[in-house]
Amino acid sequence: MLVCVVVPVRDDGALLDACLRSLARQTRVPDEVVVVDNGSTDDTVEVALRHGARVVTESEVGIAAASSTGYDSTTADLIGRCDADSVLPRHWVAELVATFESDDDVLAVSTNARFYDAPILTGAALSTFYVGAYHLIVGAGLAHWPLFGSTMMMRRSAWLRVRDVVHRHDVMLHDDMDLAVHLGDLQLAGQGRIAYRHDVVTGISARPLSVRNDPWLRTYRALHSFSVHGVDGRPWWRWLRADPAGLFRRLGLTRKVDAIDVVSGGGHLPTEVTRHERAAPPASSRGGAASADRARRDEQRDGPRDGTEREGSARDVSR
Repeated sequence: MLVCVVVPVRDDGALLDACLRSLARQTRVPDEVVVVDNGSTDDTVEVALRHGARVVTESEVGIAAASSTGYDSTTADLIGRCDADSVLPRHWVAELVATFESDDDVLAVSTNARFYDAPILTGAALSTFYVGAYHLIVGAGLAHWPLFGSTMMMRRSAWLRVRDVVHRHDVMLHDDMDLAVHLGDLQLAGQGRIAYRHDVVTGISARPLSVRNDPWLRTYRALHSFSVHGVDGRPWWRWLRADPAGLFRRLGLTRKVDAIDVVSGGGHLPTEVTRHERAAPPASSRGGAASADRARRDEQRDGPRDGTEREGSARDVSR
C-alpha cells in the first residue's frame, strides 16, 4: 500500500525541520510527504522543499481547511497525519501500515504520545495526564477511540466517504475530533472501526499546556467539536448507537439505513446497513456548502490550484 504523510503547518519552519527529519529516518519511508502551507511568512516552504516534500498551499487559514486540502491532494492508499512539532519514532510508518494490513476493518488509527520538551521532573506525569485525559474524556464522549491529529493514519477510502461532511471551514473546532465523529459514525454503523496503538509513542511539543495558547479557547473548541454535530455529537446518543450490550438490536429498536446516509448522520440507530450506493449523496448541512466545496476540492485533487503546488522529490524524503 502506498503511504502519504500530510503535515499542515503555519510559521513553524524550525520544528517542521525536525519533523521531516524523523520521517526521513523511518524504517519504512513514506512514498510521499505533503506539507500544507497555511499562509506561512517564515521559511516553512523552503524547509519542506529542502526535505523533498511536496508543498500544497491552502490560503484559507485554519487547521481543518489545511488538513483537508492535504488529504484531498493525494491518491495514496493510506494517509498519515502529524503536526509540524511531531517527532515520529523510526517504526511509526511501518507499525501503522501493519495495523491496516492485519485488520481490514480498521478505518483509522492513532497512537500514544509523550512531551519531548516538558520539564524533566514533571514531563512524564504531564504527558500521561494530557494524552491520557484526551483519550479518556474524548473517547468517552465519542463512544469509541478518538483520533489524535499529531500522530494518526487513515485509509484514503475512509476519507473519501466523509470528505464532504467534515467541517473544514470551521476554525473553532479541533479537526481531528471532527474527523473522529464522522469516521465514528461509520464505526457505530458497523462499517469499520478506529484503532489505537498505545505501544507506538510519538514525541510532541508541550506547547498546548502554555497559557499563551489559551487553554480556555482549546476547551471551547473541544466542546464545539461535539455540539456542531447536533444529535450525532451528543455523547449519550452515541452510546445508544454503539449499543454495547446489544439491547436495542434485541428489542428491534433500530432501522435499516442506506450506506450513503450513514455519514450524513441524523441520529439513527442502525442495525443493518444496506450496501446500495446512490449516484450522488444528498447535500448535508453538517458539512456546510458541500456542493460548492466538492467542485473546489476536485480541482485541487486533479491538479494544482492556481499554480500554488510546488514539488520536491516525492519519494526521496531522506535528502
